[in-house]
Amino acid sequence: MAEQRFHTPDLRRLEISIPAGEVQVQTIDGDESVVILEGDEKLVERTRVDLRGDVLSVEFEGKRLGISIAIGEFSFGGGRLNVTAHVPHGIEVRLGTAAADMTVRGRVGALEAKSASGDVFVIGEVEREAVLKTVSGDVILGEVGGELRVQSVSGDVTTAGVGGSVVTKSVSGDVRIGSVREGHASLQSVSGDIEVGVAPGTSIDVDAGSVSGELSSEVPLAGAPEAADGPTVVVRGKTVSGDFRVFRAA
Repeated sequence: MAEQRFHTPDLRRLEISIPAGEVQVQTIDGDESVVILEGDEKLVERTRVDLRGDVLSVEFEGKRLGISIAIGEFSFGGGRLNVTAHVPHGIEVRLGTAAADMTVRGRVGALEAKSASGDVFVIGEVEREAVLKTVSGDVILGEVGGELRVQSVSGDVTTAGVGGSVVTKSVSGDVRIGSVREGHASLQSVSGDIEVGVAPGTSIDVDAGSVSGELSSEVPLAGAPEAADGPTVVVRGKTVSGDFRVFRAA
C-alpha cells in the first residue's frame, strides 16, 4: 500500500486514469487530499500521483486509456489496482478506465467518467454537469444539478434527478431519469426502455416514437389547464423496440 497526502486549499480538479481494478472517491471537509494505492506491488509502483497547480492526478504509467480500447490489452496477470482518494467537497472529478468500477461519494462540482466495462456509482450530488460514456457498465447517479449527458451501449442508466437538460443515447440498456424540472430531455434507445419522471408542477412538451414499444404519459401536456402556470420540460424520445414512459415524479 502507498499513501500520499497533499495540502490542497485551492484544488480544482481530480483526475484518475487506470486500466482495471477499483476507484473510490470520497469528498470531505477541509483542505487536505489523500490518495491511497493498494493492490499488486508492481502495479502500485507504476502508478504516478502528482499535484500540479490546482490539479491532482493519479495515472497508471502504461498505455493511455480511452473508451474504445479493448479490455484484453490490460492483462494484469490476476493483479489488481485499487485507488482511493479523499478530496475537498465541490471539486471537478475526471475518471477514465477500461474495466474498473468507479464510486464517488459526497458532493462534487462536476463529473466526467469514461469506462468500457466498469460501473459508475455516484452516491451524493453533482452540483453542475455530469458527462459519462460507457460500453457495458451501468451508471447510477444521485442528484445532478446541471446538464446530464450519457452514452451507453448495453449498460443501464439511472439517476435520481436532473436540474438541467438531459441527453442520453443507449443501444440495449434501460434509461431511467427519476425527475426533471425544466429544460430539454433528449433520450434515444434501440431496444432498451426509457422512463422519465417529471417534477410536480412541471408540464411537458413531448414528441416520442417507438417502432414496436409502448408509449405512455401520465403528465399533462403543455397548454393543458393543470399545466398553465408551471415550468415546462421539452421531451424528445425515440426507441425501436423499447417502451417509452413519462411519469409524475414524487
